[in-house]
Amino acid sequence: MEEITLIEALKDPIRSEKAFGILVDTYKERLYWHIRRIVLQHTFADDVLQNTFIKVFRNLDSFKGESKLFSWMYRIATNEALTYLKTEAKKGGVSLGDYQEQQLEGLTADVYFEGDHIALSLQKAIASLPEKQKLVFNMRYYQEMPYAQMSQILDTSEGALKASYHLALQKLKKYLISN
Repeated sequence: MEEITLIEALKDPIRSEKAFGILVDTYKERLYWHIRRIVLQHTFADDVLQNTFIKVFRNLDSFKGESKLFSWMYRIATNEALTYLKTEAKKGGVSLGDYQEQQLEGLTADVYFEGDHIALSLQKAIASLPEKQKLVFNMRYYQEMPYAQMSQILDTSEGALKASYHLALQKLKKYLISN
């Protein structure tokens, strides 16, 4: 379904339920993997994904169409994932960095983690990045997202995103070589 038609159907009370099902089916996998790369654990990613779709459904009327629907949803998913991490760290009485380190340690016990030693090392290296660089790296490397689209989602200039990606690559290389 074309995006404009989908948005119209989502805002139509008669067609909204079916249209929302199409929306979920269309975007759930891409959003899941984006969230998963932030929160790391499958069960947490599922929870954040569900919260993302709830927030999308509740706020459809506020979608102005200034960006693509997916970019808007991606931004919601990013904010939900980051909020989740901060909330869980606060509940556990630890810093965000310590909480993320705990999640990395639990990654090998996650039955949905199919990586090997190298994949785990890469995840640890990515987790060591500052939050913005981590987001930019994941969006560019894993999803091959164009800088223009990332700019809409993260509300940052393309030049700054390119610089963040370049710095992230340098830090990842340094981390992987030294570990």
